[in-house]
Amino acid sequence: MAHVITGGCVDIKDGACVKCCPVDCIYEGVRTLYIHPDECIDCGICVSACPTQAIYEESRLPAQQVHWIAINREFFAPEVSGLGAPGGADGRRVACDHPAVVAMEAAPAG
Repeated sequence: MAHVITGGCVDIKDGACVKCCPVDCIYEGVRTLYIHPDECIDCGICVSACPTQAIYEESRLPAQQVHWIAINREFFAPEVSGLGAPGGADGRRVACDHPAVVAMEAAPAG
């Protein structure tokens, strides 16, 4: 079971979760962060570090946010970022987002 970053991260990308992740499984897209589901060890440290409360354990996702499981997984697919399973973000930024994130309205400034 992996953890999932949801819409509360879009256009914010605080990054506290990235700094505390012991396995470096959180990747940065243009508008949001994504957890690689096969690299996450389910430690939960990122949940307590996230100031926007945008990270959930898959099994605890609110019903209206379950689609974020697929968004996080599909981000790594050849059709989106093409990252596959690189074995750690290593500080890399990816110059794209999942199409569902691209289609979202921008968060209000301020």
